Amino acid sequence: MSRDLGPRRPRRLDRRVLVAASVTALSLTASGCVVVHGEREVLPATTRAEAAVALREFTAAYNKADAAYDSSLDADHVTGAFGDIDAARLKAGRVNNPGGNSAHRDLEFSDAVYTIPQKAGWPRWFMVEAQGNRGGDRHWLLVFTRDGAAGTWRAAYLTLVAPGALPEIRKNADGWAETVPANSTELAVAPDDLSTRYAAYLKDGGAGFTANAHTSGWRAQRAKAAKRPGLATQYIDEPVTGGGHAPLALRTVDGGALVFFTHRRYEKQTAFAGTSIPEPNPNVKALTEGEVRQSLTMEFMSNGVAVDPARGAAGGTDVTVVSRLEGLISAQGG
Repeated sequence: MSRDLGPRRPRRLDRRVLVAASVTALSLTASGCVVVHGEREVLPATTRAEAAVALREFTAAYNKADAAYDSSLDADHVTGAFGDIDAARLKAGRVNNPGGNSAHRDLEFSDAVYTIPQKAGWPRWFMVEAQGNRGGDRHWLLVFTRDGAAGTWRAAYLTLVAPGALPEIRKNADGWAETVPANSTELAVAPDDLSTRYAAYLKDGGAGFTANAHTSGWRAQRAKAAKRPGLATQYIDEPVTGGGHAPLALRTVDGGALVFFTHRRYEKQTAFAGTSIPEPNPNVKALTEGEVRQSLTMEFMSNGVAVDPARGAAGGTDVTVVSRLEGLISAQGG
């Protein structure tokens, strides 16, 4: 039996390759039967050809769902934080436009670059950086995951990044990337702890994160919003790390990691006596339960990507949040 471990040299995106459903280690039992042990051997998560198919299938499903404002049409191709954001967006669109999305324009990708790590066990996953026909000159950054050999590749993380904003990923001689364990002690912050550290930073400030729009800039923006006349705004930030929201990390050439992570926040607006909450926009109203009188509590889910230095790195150990995409997923009036 042969194993398809992916190409040893670059291949054109449209080249068709016969791909096995999964590549597995083989052991022979006393009876002579072949037993599959794919969860035990370190292998590439997929081939570049199969990764390209996953991106095409996701894009087709995403476009159908967006055109109809129907989350059932791409539910099998999304998961995690991005799945939460996408489902809520489509739900709001459906409430406000029962006939579908009259402004729909197909999302298209070009110049896709696939970063495929090799690892043992599930989930298997890979990263795609591509140019989209939306988002200006920024690149779309997606992470696809799969929980088993028979499962569908699903987009779990999606953000936009400036070209050249990402550090170089470490790869072996065959071009395969290296994952970093979620509980790694080799990094400034273990990937499992990043969501917790980020939530704590947004609440209290302090050290540990590079100052930019997603850290100190966001804290300043929130402090300013909290002082609006006649309206008190409170923020609660929570880590999210389980299941499809688990962090995923790739080793960089300098020994650090590129980490994808999830964060949830609540924003509560309370009107002072004698005033009322400003009229929510139609998409917020579509996701709001209860009547908005004196308060409105909104729940947001975000997925981000950060550069996490190696512990004791000469250049410093502050984590840099490179990009973050969030979306409202529910709201409650009061």
